[in-house]
Amino acid sequence: MSSTRRFWVTGASNGVGLALVERLLEEGHRVAASGKNCQELDTLAELHEARLLRLPVHVHELAEAQAAAEQLQSHWGALDVLIVNAGTCDYLPDSLPANAIMEAIVSSNRRASEHVLTNALSLLARGDRPQVMALFSRYSTLQLFAPAQNPAGHNSLPQWFREQRKVLDDLTVQLTVVAPQSLKAPVSSSMAIPESWTAQSAAEELVRRLEQPQAELVLEVMDPTLLWPLPKEA
Repeated sequence: MSSTRRFWVTGASNGVGLALVERLLEEGHRVAASGKNCQELDTLAELHEARLLRLPVHVHELAEAQAAAEQLQSHWGALDVLIVNAGTCDYLPDSLPANAIMEAIVSSNRRASEHVLTNALSLLARGDRPQVMALFSRYSTLQLFAPAQNPAGHNSLPQWFREQRKVLDDLTVQLTVVAPQSLKAPVSSSMAIPESWTAQSAAEELVRRLEQPQAELVLEVMDPTLLWPLPKEA
């Protein structure tokens, strides 16, 4: 991207979230990262010093999302780009039964997305060419409450984001939803073929797409665990 901007990336401890932080820092941007403590983020903090701001990770809890926004207000006073990595497993407890993982991914990412977007709105309103990119895995697009119905804000997180467009448009904030193609509500008539994306190649492409934002991007991944690693069984 051509100019230095202020980013907030959630779910930044591994996979595509971490790769996005790395890529943005390489390009000279200032990046706030909500992610679990990990060696990779520690190393990036040493390399890039003040350009990487570490924020609370558990933004699925309202108090931590509010604390993150307060830190951003204190350090930068505004936000240019919010990247909601709504496929992350950062919000899951360390020990979770295998049969509960998918439901926990959807429900925790929904809470995190709502809290983060709500608390970032005033910061984005003061940003330069403000943008929101909501990034979904095949896991986080699952419908929990009414899987047989068509996607709607109450049963589909990608659809919930789409329903926020009016609020974001009023603040001149561009929204891009990046998700697998929905068979019930396809956003394109073109056939989307799963590709061998890695976290790094996906991050590079997503950052490039921010330069000319679109309302919808279809991302079909051959191996989702490369971008959104599932938690290891206890």
